[in-house]
Amino acid sequence: MRLGIIVPSSNTTMEIEFRKMLPEEYSVHTARMRLREVTVESLYEMEKEAEYEALKLVDADVDVIGYGCTSGSLIRGPGHDEMLEKKLENLTGRPAVATSGAVLRALKALEIEKVAVVTPYIDEINKREEDFLEKNGFEVVDLKALRLKDNLKIGRVEVGTLISLVESLDYGKADGIFISCTNMPTIEAIDLLEKKTEKPVFSSNTATLWAMLRKTGSSLRLNAYGKLLKI
Repeated sequence: MRLGIIVPSSNTTMEIEFRKMLPEEYSVHTARMRLREVTVESLYEMEKEAEYEALKLVDADVDVIGYGCTSGSLIRGPGHDEMLEKKLENLTGRPAVATSGAVLRALKALEIEKVAVVTPYIDEINKREEDFLEKNGFEVVDLKALRLKDNLKIGRVEVGTLISLVESLDYGKADGIFISCTNMPTIEAIDLLEKKTEKPVFSSNTATLWAMLRKTGSSLRLNAYGKLLKI
């Protein structure tokens, strides 16, 4: 199976994590939209390139297309994820998944109503993410952020920093924990965090991969990287 993902040009994490998680018979093909800083204005501009990049993935005969950006697929509010998916599907004739929509599906699949969230984002993005989740029916019990704007710096966040950020959350009343951003390295920490917190933990990348596989009808289940990929 061929998975196609459209990512910000400065994303150095998503394709690497997908390749680590997937068995050899699955391949990952990446297209890029120009973005260096994670701001509302930059994300709006980036989205303009999505359709052209999606057509490039069709040329590679991918089976499914993922719009691999959490903040970029939610900044316009509830329904932004659905709009992106429908637009890409109508254009390409391929099933499509937007990361923020994958997150909503993952929350439902894991039966998480109250969620604790960590992000690398600046406050203007955090506010839009919290609003997006709550208007889609989920309670954000706590949110902690690194407040990084430079996307290359987000891709260089160390595992220890991520673990400390999650441990700083007030997650006692949460049903689960969500680590936001497809450029935030997460997969090496998820199993450890699930053991430490005794909560389901998932990230933008595990949610997007899971949703893309399920949308194609794939029966692949993974025995690592969190509870979600076992469902």
